[in-house]
Amino acid sequence: MQHVNRRTLMTAAGLAGMAAILPTGTAAAALPGRCGEHAWCDPGLSPDERAALVLREMTLDEKISLLGGDDLAGAAGFGHTGTGHGVERLGIPPVYYGDGPVGSRQGSGTSMPSGVSLAASFDPELAKTYGATVANEVRCKGNDVVFGPTVDVLRIPTSGRVFEGFGEDPYLSSRIGVGWAAGAHSEGVMVCVKHFAAYTQEGQLGVVGSRMLYNAVVDERTLREIYLPPFEAAVREAGVGAVMGSYNRVGGQYACEHQWLLNDLLKHEWGFTGYTIADYAAMHSTGNSLANGMDFEPWPALVYSPAAIRTALAMGQAATSDVDEHARRILRTMFAHGIFDRPEYPNDDGQIDKPANLATAGRVAEQGMTLLRNDGLLPLDPDALRGKTIAVIGEAAEKFVQGGGSSSTTPYSFVTALQGIQQRGAEAGITVVHEPGKTPDAAREAARNADIAVVVVSDMMSEFLDKPNMDLDSGIGQFPPPAVGNPFADQDAIIEAALEGNADTVVVLETGGPVNTPWRYRTRALLEAWYPGANAGTALARVLFGDVDPGGRLPLTFPNSEDDVPTAGDLARYPGKGLDVHFTEGVLVGYRHYDAHEIEPAFPFGHGLSYTTFAYSDLRVSAEKVSVVVTNTGARTGHAVPQLYLGLPSPREDVPQPPRQLKGFAKLTLEPGRAASVEFTLTDRSLAYWDEVAGGWTVAAGDYRVEVGESSRDIRADGAFTVGAERPAR
Repeated sequence: MQHVNRRTLMTAAGLAGMAAILPTGTAAAALPGRCGEHAWCDPGLSPDERAALVLREMTLDEKISLLGGDDLAGAAGFGHTGTGHGVERLGIPPVYYGDGPVGSRQGSGTSMPSGVSLAASFDPELAKTYGATVANEVRCKGNDVVFGPTVDVLRIPTSGRVFEGFGEDPYLSSRIGVGWAAGAHSEGVMVCVKHFAAYTQEGQLGVVGSRMLYNAVVDERTLREIYLPPFEAAVREAGVGAVMGSYNRVGGQYACEHQWLLNDLLKHEWGFTGYTIADYAAMHSTGNSLANGMDFEPWPALVYSPAAIRTALAMGQAATSDVDEHARRILRTMFAHGIFDRPEYPNDDGQIDKPANLATAGRVAEQGMTLLRNDGLLPLDPDALRGKTIAVIGEAAEKFVQGGGSSSTTPYSFVTALQGIQQRGAEAGITVVHEPGKTPDAAREAARNADIAVVVVSDMMSEFLDKPNMDLDSGIGQFPPPAVGNPFADQDAIIEAALEGNADTVVVLETGGPVNTPWRYRTRALLEAWYPGANAGTALARVLFGDVDPGGRLPLTFPNSEDDVPTAGDLARYPGKGLDVHFTEGVLVGYRHYDAHEIEPAFPFGHGLSYTTFAYSDLRVSAEKVSVVVTNTGARTGHAVPQLYLGLPSPREDVPQPPRQLKGFAKLTLEPGRAASVEFTLTDRSLAYWDEVAGGWTVAAGDYRVEVGESSRDIRADGAFTVGAERPAR
């Protein structure tokens, strides 16, 4: 946690309290509920007391009915993504579930920028706005629960769901995830965070290394330090009501029937009081799931069908007490989140402020757009370009670009990159022409005949399938989708040709994650726009013309070569040998890997340029607090993102530590000449590693290196402090 000047930021405890209070706030409680006149309908009782009362009156069949859901229409995007059965005679209302992480998939919705775009903002406050916007539309479509956010930490840069998550750093993913959940709770919607745990790949060709089959062979330290922190923060700080289990196995057990993950860790150690939900078709054994902590199976409820549960009980594979516990958790969470005590949310798109939500999508896109390279070409000067020509090149420029799978949406409306630049050009008296660029010759000619060329390219990234490589390839995932057999042209060749035709060329990447950039040193400006959502064009034009400073910083590393990624050349690491995927890189994931092995990336974690410059001064360091002054030394208002990295001492040879780990960041907007003091608070957890010998978090003795800068490779100030003796983390 960090503090900026005197501005009051919400503490972790405040976030947890907010998450617990908002769904059952006084405004909601004042409305007539659906519970009736039963004893458990008294809102003055605690959720646990109310759940115990209703559970006492339920038959076994009624309890079993709570554990499985349905809703065929939701699978096709027409209705709820899932429905939990109620029990009318007891006043137990049904529960409706809705995707998703980037917007409602129920009919049409406002398509928000991808999760990785939000992460690139490095702005937990913006994450609250994002979560609230998504939850608002999910609620207005009659849903009680939102499936999101996705907080799986990136391990494989070609994984099909990179675009959904918040990047390669567990601290950043935690902060963005907690903000997202708090925003969703403010709309009275329960949050189901996903996918728990060590879910890092979709598989190649849907078979090799398949998410449905692979077994994550991963040590506990790596789990605790890399893949679990965002879930722990969602539970302990954000107070989420549900956690979704993943498809894969961890240490030989499927995640949705994993005793240690679901019961020992989540429910007991972390104190999770909500309920667990299986991902769709992720369950395997009725008996193991009942006995090992899985509470609810959404459509299709096959493993938790009444007949299957009855059979498992009869065969002694589980006990009726297991059914009681699962039903109790579901009921207790429903009470805690106010579902009994308010009217059913109506399914009515007319409640949605579509223009306001579209504007929010544009603001998020602006703050996520990451300027990777610029030698002065940007921002474009509208006055200097009046009467001149901009050529927008590329098929992606006239498409709505998004990721595929459960994070794909059908937008109410959208503004393409081409439309946004055309609109901005018309306002400034600039001619904007479009060349699809299906051939290098066409791209070269269009660039040559223009004063400025803007090449817009995209990749394909989708749930169900990992990318074969990091090249810019075909257009799967676009809306409307390209015709079968009509993929985008060779976009690298299109970029090369445009650069040959005109040195004043801006390359815009609309990608779900890192891609190869072999031409980057020839570009004057390179902008990563991610999958920028429904208001992409408006946001892109505002960034290109300098109406707003590009707000993004990389939440993941762009490798110089695919041979440099942590899993490269090791089939055991990816896609796995047999069914086992070996996480032998340990904690050296993402930038930690590049730093530890002294590998120069194309663009490092945390990198992102501004249209102004910043100076860092007056670094002050202690084991409890780090502060630094950031000054805008340029001529324009801009966004600074000071990042705090710690280098922890290694207590033993068998406990390698990465050279640096992100432990704090802040998002500042500074006018020219203005300065701000940023304070980062350090806790024992900031300093701790997971000690597998002691079985707990431990603060090692030794020297701790402190670095503050503009990226993991652009350190502007450094210092150190010493911890005298090893101790358990408080």
